[in-house]
Amino acid sequence: MELLQTTLCYLEREGQYLMLHRVKKEKDVNRDKWIGVGGKFEPGEDALACVMREVKEETGLTMGAPEARGVVDFYCPPWPAERMHLFTCKDFTGEMQECDEGELAWVDKDKAAELPVWEGDKIFFRLLAQGAPFFHLELYYDGDRLLRAVLDGRDLPL
Repeated sequence: MELLQTTLCYLEREGQYLMLHRVKKEKDVNRDKWIGVGGKFEPGEDALACVMREVKEETGLTMGAPEARGVVDFYCPPWPAERMHLFTCKDFTGEMQECDEGELAWVDKDKAAELPVWEGDKIFFRLLAQGAPFFHLELYYDGDRLLRAVLDGRDLPL
């Protein structure tokens, strides 16, 4: 099965994540949700090149050393299946700019899961908080409802 290749990054500072409230595009699978910053691969890009470009485009910030944390596969018909390469980054420079996809805000890490986020995002927030080694997470949805989560080949209780 062909997977749409994307990236997502949580920039970190002082116990907070930079999050994007997706409120500016009408036809957006993430409409009204809070997510990290990132986007789709362009032709010829790998995950690192994509996340570096997307963070710069969406925030105005330049990352110095993003850390690859995991791969998350999403299955949510009728949307195409997606493979998201998840990064975090504490090393960045520049001036934050407005984003044309939503509103950027620094959110306390322990409050991020309380925002309107995808249910599966709460799983990888926990993994990131625990300092989990590089992981593979599969998330199966029906609309906004998480049906199944598989971490490194093992089903997780929901």
